[in-house]
Amino acid sequence: MQTILGANGIIGTELAKELYRNYTKDIRLVSRHPQKVQDTDQLFEVDLLDPIQTEEAVAGSEIVYLTAGIPNNWEIAKVQWPVIMKNVLEACLEHKAKLVFFDNTYMYGTSDGLLTEETPFLATGRKGIVRAEIATMLNNAIQHTDIMAMICRAPEFYGPGKTKSITNALIFENIRHSKKLKVLLKDDTLRTLIYAPDAAKATALLGNTPDAYHQTWHLPCDNNRLTAKEFIQFTSEIYGKKLDYIVLKKWMIRAISLFNPGMRETIELLYRYKTDNLFDSSKFKRRFPDYKITTYQEGISEIIDEITQNR
Repeated sequence: MQTILGANGIIGTELAKELYRNYTKDIRLVSRHPQKVQDTDQLFEVDLLDPIQTEEAVAGSEIVYLTAGIPNNWEIAKVQWPVIMKNVLEACLEHKAKLVFFDNTYMYGTSDGLLTEETPFLATGRKGIVRAEIATMLNNAIQHTDIMAMICRAPEFYGPGKTKSITNALIFENIRHSKKLKVLLKDDTLRTLIYAPDAAKATALLGNTPDAYHQTWHLPCDNNRLTAKEFIQFTSEIYGKKLDYIVLKKWMIRAISLFNPGMRETIELLYRYKTDNLFDSSKFKRRFPDYKITTYQEGISEIIDEITQNR
């Protein structure tokens, strides 16, 4: 059995679909309020902050995917994430389950040049420090215990359906509601984005590849990196209509954050928009040369099709 802890988000949902298509029909979906993706899915209501419930959720699993998300609030994250990681590590060790942790890039902080699996954790912001702490917990467990585990790391998402990301919120949700698009700080820095279903598909592949364990993997992205300006121009061409946008300067973001909690939590991450963000996934591409990456044209087209069909 393969188990997804935190199964309700876009990654958990797409991961369940990919596992069912290509690896196993024996899937357990775990969250506070899990919902079936396929009819055969097992549902398990669990609070991952509870060690006993977490152990029960992991029992009987061959592979466990930790894709949980918590509220975008540092005060919550600093308390809950270390507890969740500790509970999951102990449960996987107890039941000899392999662990695949789906991670982000906050721990890298401000870093010039390519971000690779070897990039040190240099975060000085609160969110990045928390992510560095839990990634280090897992790496220490890999080095000093018998756990079989890996980290699958992804940059910012863009994607269909219930994808939650800054790009989706400022670009695609505004297209959906016929509002002016927004860009943070600058529209001329290169951005590396990953199509959310690709992130899940690659995570499933890694989880079911025995020699991928005890490593960190950067998940595969389209290397044709675009600036925000180019991304919106590309989207306009696919949409068939010129899309107007505004670049939000730092003072504007701070003003909006006074009444928008989501924007308030974004302020700490603005360093990611000041300079080029060059996330490198060459290691994955060398190991899996036949893996098909969704291009920006394909990904944006799917999102725009979904938006127009749902109007």
